[in-house]
Amino acid sequence: MRFTLQYPVVDHLLTASGVATIARTADELGFDALAFTEHPAPSRKWMDAGGHATLDPFAALAFCAAVTDRIRLMTYLLVVPYHSPFAAAKALTTLDRLSSGRVTVVAGAGYLRSEFHALGVPFEERNEIFDEALRLMRQLWTTDTVHHDGDHFSALGVTHQPRPLLPDGPPILIGGNSRRARERAAEHQGWSPVLSDEAVATVRERTTRTPGLVSIGQLAEQARQVREAAGGRTLTIQAQTPQSGILLEEKPSFAHHVEHLAELAAAGVDSFVVHAPGSTVSEVVDSLQRYAGHVELSA
Repeated sequence: MRFTLQYPVVDHLLTASGVATIARTADELGFDALAFTEHPAPSRKWMDAGGHATLDPFAALAFCAAVTDRIRLMTYLLVVPYHSPFAAAKALTTLDRLSSGRVTVVAGAGYLRSEFHALGVPFEERNEIFDEALRLMRQLWTTDTVHHDGDHFSALGVTHQPRPLLPDGPPILIGGNSRRARERAAEHQGWSPVLSDEAVATVRERTTRTPGLVSIGQLAEQARQVREAAGGRTLTIQAQTPQSGILLEEKPSFAHHVEHLAELAAAGVDSFVVHAPGSTVSEVVDSLQRYAGHVELSA
């Protein structure tokens, strides 16, 4: 099992020294990836209802690239329709080059209608934009001269230089629990679902417009379907579960958590998302060290 640290984006942890310390700690302890999500224009209503602050993921990950040596740099997740595929491909290529190929993209279609409105992107067309943008980004990374005449984007002899370090560009995992997300995942490099308890899943279905996923058995069956649809290609399945927040608990049961990880591994999960508490930098560092003392991290 590999482990992704979702960076705790709260004000008192958003200093250069704080981000550098937490990123280096995750790198040294053996976390596989460090992740930042994005919400460039969230509504006040969403924030008041439990939303969260974010940094620009490209800038934050670039900073982390400069202060770490090994850990992968992950957009978890990149809301693809918010971006021009030409600009996003360039930003990811730059990050990939300057980090010696450590970029992983977790991509999603987005769900916050008010944010789409603020950014001038048609919410009802987000899935079509998502699919066309990802195809175009991969084409930019792999083709000398791109000619594209799509419903949302066009290119007349565009070239993308330099190329990413990997021949096909950074690996792309698809975030979300929907059937469409699983179909997309089989076409790319993996799937990143969210497992919730039934009460939370009901809320998530309403707020994030993605179906609930409530049992490891259900996750195992859907992971099997994704791998089968991929036709034997190597994929990564990264899961977030209620246990992702174990370090937020006052008295975490690590023995139960290790059993949970074993169940996920048996279900076909390769990578697990960890959320860290965000009171102070030193408390985050201590919690990560405590986690590493109970769970075998793969460096």
